[in-house]
Amino acid sequence: MVRIISALILAVTAACANAAEPLTLVDNPPDRHVVVKGDTLWGISGKFLKQPWRWPEIWRMNRDQIKNPHLIYPGDVIVLDLSGGDPRLKIARPVGDGRLQPQVYSQPVQQVVPSIPPNVIEPFTSQPLIVEDKQLDAAIRIVAMPEDRMLIGSGDNFYVTGIPDASVEQWQVFRPGKPLKDPATGETIAHEAFFLGNARLVKPGEPATLRVTHAKEEMNRGDYLMPAPAPQIIAYAPHRPDSEITARVVSIYGGLNEGGAASVVALNRGKEDGLEIGHVLALFRNAVSQGFDDDGRRVTTALPEERYALVFVFRVFNKIAYALVVESSRSVIVGDAARNP
Repeated sequence: MVRIISALILAVTAACANAAEPLTLVDNPPDRHVVVKGDTLWGISGKFLKQPWRWPEIWRMNRDQIKNPHLIYPGDVIVLDLSGGDPRLKIARPVGDGRLQPQVYSQPVQQVVPSIPPNVIEPFTSQPLIVEDKQLDAAIRIVAMPEDRMLIGSGDNFYVTGIPDASVEQWQVFRPGKPLKDPATGETIAHEAFFLGNARLVKPGEPATLRVTHAKEEMNRGDYLMPAPAPQIIAYAPHRPDSEITARVVSIYGGLNEGGAASVVALNRGKEDGLEIGHVLALFRNAVSQGFDDDGRRVTTALPEERYALVFVFRVFNKIAYALVVESSRSVIVGDAARNP
């Protein structure tokens, strides 16, 4: 019988949890954990669960809470509660007499302890990664630089035309990078953007004057600009997609041929396919074994598909998503399959 994925994603309540695959605790789990600086919710849950990405279930989080995980502070005590038959994690905080008082995860507020390590993905959430063709066609470009300079850097002014809204002050400068092609169709679905730096609108007009506030690389006439996005906080809890996702690894960020745990990969599915921040997918590979038969002829044997990694989706575009490899038992390569775990 085909498993109903939409029911699984709602398994964060006690009733749905009974219908999903049972949560499995690690051998000899601790009865409590004191939160320290540097902890992540994934890591904390890994002390209790064999599948730490399923921590929204052991927290009994509902759909809204998955999108806005709750506040956990360093110093809080995470308690494993087995009194109800099914495992559950609770936060315990000292009350007036110093005793620990369990508190139910109930009020959606900004979290302090993140889902996954923020330092690993911060550059990818604040810099442009993907430019789709329609964005490239409409993008603003540098048209001139002062005193006929060929290159500019931090503190230098430059000029652009066509800024539609003078209220937008913060901009990012980029250069189109390599095309990302769907491994299945060969179609170019987007281009990676080579981030050059940040700029601020100094004087509106035609042309408008901007100043480079941060330069990762030198900039040139013809380079592109896009409005700088607001800083993102990756607060979504890891969870299964609502529907079946079948994707492929398009690239490993940085132009690498192989990746592993803590690598960032691009997938050939995005918002249009139902992907969202917080989705967890498993990576699979169809391996082959090569050898020789008794006559010395080379023989290739297809091996069963192997699941070898988990990825956490943290940035989503229309047709492309970026994901962090959080667990991997082997190297990640372009073309590997990504599906619901």
